[in-house]
Amino acid sequence: MAAKIKKGDKVVILAGRDKGKTGEVLQVLPEESRAIVQGINLVRRHTKQTASQESGIFTKPAPIHLSNVAVADANGKPTRVGFQIKDGVKSRVAKSTGDAIDG
Repeated sequence: MAAKIKKGDKVVILAGRDKGKTGEVLQVLPEESRAIVQGINLVRRHTKQTASQESGIFTKPAPIHLSNVAVADANGKPTRVGFQIKDGVKSRVAKSTGDAIDG
């Protein structure tokens, strides 16, 4: 099945403590149906010192379920994603506006 959300997409958060915020997808984890979005779902982690990194408390984005994320259309509003085959090339389109989704 083709991916509706890909790395680099601008997305809107639909549910959770960051509802309404927007961010860019840094990584998609298809096996877990989750995505990591920049600046969203931030958690603090206590880490031990290793040979390659210092110890301390670090803030990093945690994965969020794909059902709580929607691609932002040209207006910045959440939209569903559809697929369109044109000249033998499959591309993603926004359901609300019909525009092609770049990314």
